[in-house]
Amino acid sequence: QVQLVESGGGLVQAGGSLRLSCAASGRTFYDMGWFRQAPGKEREFVGQIRWSDGTTSYTSYTDSMKGRFTISMDAAKNTVYLQMNSLKPEDTAVYYCAGRLGYYSHYAYWGQGTQVTVSS
Repeated sequence: QVQLVESGGGLVQAGGSLRLSCAASGRTFYDMGWFRQAPGKEREFVGQIRWSDGTTSYTSYTDSMKGRFTISMDAAKNTVYLQMNSLKPEDTAVYYCAGRLGYYSHYAYWGQGTQVTVSS
């Protein structure tokens, strides 16, 4: 059974940092992505990470998050991280990780989400 379990969300003041984790089990993915959804808004792509032989080979980010957010992975733990720095109130959202099996595949596997709230 494939499972993606996010953790690390919470309440933080503007300017603060949080690190989210996404532990995957049951499947090895081609790459994994982070998404977020704020109340009343559509789900938004945050970034993605791709790896080979346990080493990160590619990362990408939505422009508005470049320089503030960093995605990394620990192959031994089958876990992907989202380090978020200089958080803003507009970063408040439920954050999800997702996995896909190939370049042309959809992100078909999703975690349950973790709430991030940034207070001003």
